[in-house]
Amino acid sequence: MLNFLVKRLLGLLPTLVIVAGLVFLFVHMLPGDPARLAAGPEADDATVALVRADLGLDKPMPTQFVNFFMRTAHGDFGISTRSKRPVSAEIGERFMPTLMLTLVSMVWAVIFGMTIGIVSAVWRNKWPDRLGMTIAVSGISFPAFALGMLLMEVFSVKLGWLPIVGDGSWRSYVLPSITLGAAVAAVMARFTRASFVEVLNEDFVRTARAKGVAEQWVVIKHCLRNAMIPVVTMMGLQFGFLLGGSIVVEVVFNWPGMGRLLVDAVAMRDYPVIQAEVLLFSLEFIVINLVVDVLYAVINPTIRFK
Repeated sequence: MLNFLVKRLLGLLPTLVIVAGLVFLFVHMLPGDPARLAAGPEADDATVALVRADLGLDKPMPTQFVNFFMRTAHGDFGISTRSKRPVSAEIGERFMPTLMLTLVSMVWAVIFGMTIGIVSAVWRNKWPDRLGMTIAVSGISFPAFALGMLLMEVFSVKLGWLPIVGDGSWRSYVLPSITLGAAVAAVMARFTRASFVEVLNEDFVRTARAKGVAEQWVVIKHCLRNAMIPVVTMMGLQFGFLLGGSIVVEVVFNWPGMGRLLVDAVAMRDYPVIQAEVLLFSLEFIVINLVVDVLYAVINPTIRFK
């Protein structure tokens, strides 16, 4: 296991180098002049040229990439062209709101989704199964922005129960977390059902039932652990998508997180912030995949990494 972890950690470096190169090229292909946007619409050409030189955009593209790569290797993501603050400070302020929203969304989505999936698998082709899968399909099919606006209209505008924007209380997490986690809960329900249906047909489950083991213990003790490996894989991927894909929800609810910061950075062509956020999202996916691989051995000790 230790050798596996070391190899995976060393494998981070070339992956991040490739991602950094692709991000740099992608950002510089965006239409619009960041120097013009930073200088303002009333600035003349001389002022724009001074701003471009100050941002380092007057240098050749290879030189810009080398400077970007060297600064990133030392943990320096530069200065935001929009706020004139260090990018690390900008991201540091926005990371915790996004992380907390993602954790809340993931917790309820996993609990709700796995419960529906297990119930649907145990009573497959019966009314609990049909009801659960109908809810799951509805959750996948309904767009996040439409669900968010519908929830705000009903629970904030009409009923006045919950705040529209974040106010720091637990109540402000309810609507955004439901909006963000709805699709994840639906995917978890369908994936858990498929995994449990496959395990329920295994020989060891029929043997346990033949020995007179109660059905709830068959499901909890014999099926749950064996069905969790593909479910854990999906959980890891969905957590990564939530952490890096909460842009729409944060914009709808004006949430002060990284998704909203990325939208503002793209609008202002804030190259340093865009590059740093995309690199951070890529690193998050790599780390989450590593954690998922380690959890395989915890769930099923028969798995050995070579």
